Amino acid sequence: MDHLPTAEAAVAVLHAIAAEYAREIEVSHDIGADQTSRRTAAGIGVATDQDGSLPHEAYVELGGLPRVSVRLYPEDDALITVEGVECPDVPRDDVPAFVRSLFDGVAYVEAHRFPLGYFLIVPLPGDRTHREYMPLIHLSPWLSSRVR
Repeated sequence: MDHLPTAEAAVAVLHAIAAEYAREIEVSHDIGADQTSRRTAAGIGVATDQDGSLPHEAYVELGGLPRVSVRLYPEDDALITVEGVECPDVPRDDVPAFVRSLFDGVAYVEAHRFPLGYFLIVPLPGDRTHREYMPLIHLSPWLSSRVR
């Protein structure tokens, strides 16, 4: 697993993954403390953080099924949305492996009777997984096809 020091480095890797899987990719960038979503207290016209750094946030949408979007935050984490299911706090370095697991068909949905609902299970390198709870109403056709 490579270290991705910036949001731009993660975007470059996502461009490569999109090309590898023949997926369309759309990227938008928010640069500056007054533009990023987690800097609401920054004030109008304030572009840098208090330490002088310029925060960079990117939003990436990948075409095809499953529908995947990635919001890369300046704080080295990401919010990945898969078919409407939000997976928050994914470390930036795990984003490429997470997306590859989805596109390779390795990710699956686990059904539970208690608590009633489903879990999206995304295998990651190093025998790790990302588990995200989904209530019954969130099953899209793609998610339904992955239930175990």
